[in-house]
Amino acid sequence: MSIAREWYVRYRQLIHEAAKFGVVGVIGFLVTDVGTNLLRELGGLDWLAANTIATIAAIAVTYIGSRYWTFRHRARTDVRRETLAFFGLAGVGLLIQLACLGFTTHTLGETGRVTANVALLVGIVLGTLFRFWSYRKWVWRAPVIEVLEHEAGAGEVTDSAARG
Repeated sequence: MSIAREWYVRYRQLIHEAAKFGVVGVIGFLVTDVGTNLLRELGGLDWLAANTIATIAAIAVTYIGSRYWTFRHRARTDVRRETLAFFGLAGVGLLIQLACLGFTTHTLGETGRVTANVALLVGIVLGTLFRFWSYRKWVWRAPVIEVLEHEAGAGEVTDSAARG
């Protein structure tokens, strides 16, 4: 078996989840970016308020995509626990985003559209990396098949990428 094939087989689940997370994330990004700029331009809100409102809307959209598509194969727990964990961790991602945007607009005083949008993009990327890691680790844990294998005494979980 080639090295590339072995790598793919070993990390297949991680690759598939990352790709799906990316699709859901692009939709969330569009809601965040377009919403932030519309609220800023049409609503007269400052960058942080506009981004907070737009990101909360995007979090609701990405919750649905994450729960019912990206991580649908993972073990389910109480919906209330999953929802609270998802929104709590998404809130941490929002704080990462706002820190980048706030640093640029308030600390550096750069409030121009291009500069603020670059800061927003950097914040979204950093927040998204945190969200992907934390959702896999704490919201939707091991895939259902691995949980069943473990409960049946089949031994160790074989997909090291699924462990977090």
